[in-house]
Amino acid sequence: MRQSIFITLALGLSGALALPQPEPGNGGGSGKPGSGKFPPSGGYGKGGSSQQRAQAVIDAFRFAWSGYSTFCFGHDELHPVSNTCGDSRNGWGASAVDALSTAVVMRQADIVKNITGFIPTVDFTKSSIPITVSLFETTIRYIGGMLAGHDLLTGPVSDLGISKSNIDALISQAVSLADSLKFAFNTPTGIPINDLWINNQSFEAGEVTNGLATIGTLVLEWQHLSDLTGNPEYGQLTQKAESFLLNPKPASSVPFPGLTGTNVDVRTGLFQDALGSWNGGDDSAYEYYLKFFVYDSDADNYRNRWTTAADSTIKHLASHPSSRPDLTFLASFNGTDLIFESQHLTCFDGGNFILGGNVLGRQDYIDFGLMLVDGCHDTYESDVTGIGPEAFSWNTTTLPANQTAFYERSGFWIQDGLYDLRPEVIESYYYAYRITRDSKYQDWAWEAFQAINATTRTNSGFSDVSNVNTPGGGQKGDLQESFLFAEVMKYSYLIFAEDAEYQVDFHGENQFVFNTEAHPLKVHGKPI
Repeated sequence: MRQSIFITLALGLSGALALPQPEPGNGGGSGKPGSGKFPPSGGYGKGGSSQQRAQAVIDAFRFAWSGYSTFCFGHDELHPVSNTCGDSRNGWGASAVDALSTAVVMRQADIVKNITGFIPTVDFTKSSIPITVSLFETTIRYIGGMLAGHDLLTGPVSDLGISKSNIDALISQAVSLADSLKFAFNTPTGIPINDLWINNQSFEAGEVTNGLATIGTLVLEWQHLSDLTGNPEYGQLTQKAESFLLNPKPASSVPFPGLTGTNVDVRTGLFQDALGSWNGGDDSAYEYYLKFFVYDSDADNYRNRWTTAADSTIKHLASHPSSRPDLTFLASFNGTDLIFESQHLTCFDGGNFILGGNVLGRQDYIDFGLMLVDGCHDTYESDVTGIGPEAFSWNTTTLPANQTAFYERSGFWIQDGLYDLRPEVIESYYYAYRITRDSKYQDWAWEAFQAINATTRTNSGFSDVSNVNTPGGGQKGDLQESFLFAEVMKYSYLIFAEDAEYQVDFHGENQFVFNTEAHPLKVHGKPI
């Protein structure tokens, strides 16, 4: 999941538990909240076979699922310190829907049956609580999650014993939700409003702009819905909105070829600034320029849009800290002025360049992507907990005096030490391993997974923590985001799992493409 930085939440108690051990005869962990003894290594240390590591991730997934299903099933998320529930995604069961595709690829049939039995009961025509609906978040989590579940359960994982009616309901419910959301596109240009009051089909008052990521991260899911249903409307709505990003205007909003500002006026289609990046707010638009081409290999306009942005990124945004010139980060920009700041969210960039290099036959993109992976690995390796921070900088003019030594050693300084269960670094390790088959990326992913387990694990699940450069991660904020299930657990598992049709395939043809929430969608065009 990409697009925005979240505000640090109210802080709670700290603490950590261990990976639960599998029960005899049970493919997963014990599933009891708080069960298990604590081995700091997560059970296997630096060793352990890929099969053992994959099983350890399944155990952690089942532990988190058990906490959610025990205390909050049907709600959006678990607060794992207090064992209470939240509904930040309109009360439609975001954690259940986000967990579905991961449970499928892990072959956890009992969990898949629970989720696919629940989804048909959800009323997607109204928000169950009085908050706006995010078109972006709802698309990537709910629509993406349901479509991926359908694609997997009717394709490479069709033997889990899930009823056909519940599998079919994944599509009908995705249609119901899209039909409830499509009034968002009723603007003079067809560029949607993101924040919606769906109960009375109205827009958030005063909202006349939308952002690059929140416009550009819809087309993959909505076009796939059209391709699965035969109803062209869903894809046409998002393609029209996307056209303003594929041909951005005015020229002043494009300081470097292919790299644009962020905010677009939904009334005119004109960009309102030249402030941009691969950070939150912009990130997944660039991700989808490439991934839509992977989805539909005839979409040359998306391929060309991505390569133009990628070439400019290498030429203009690649930056090397003064204290660690061996590292490469991506700068942000305001016009042609560079801003030497980045985010955990941005660390998907290495994987995106690697994927682009593979499908386009460009070794230079792959090499650059691997350099970005190395830089993001440093943000994990340098911190006390072994987890990277939410936001960091290598701007020496604003370097705090108390971080000078840290900067000299690490090549960055920490702006925000929050860790919100984000997946992007492990995601890029996954792509790096799939292209190189170098086991060091598996080791890096395992180290990251163990650090997350040791630092964020609590009473009934995993919680955000306040400071990754403090022993124990500081205080726990008591929120288990749904994307823990969708992304962190999936990428941590797949890097150790056997080859399958849904795996990214750098030595054959990609049959699936992952949306920004890590939901695998079956490609529509000729696989590349």
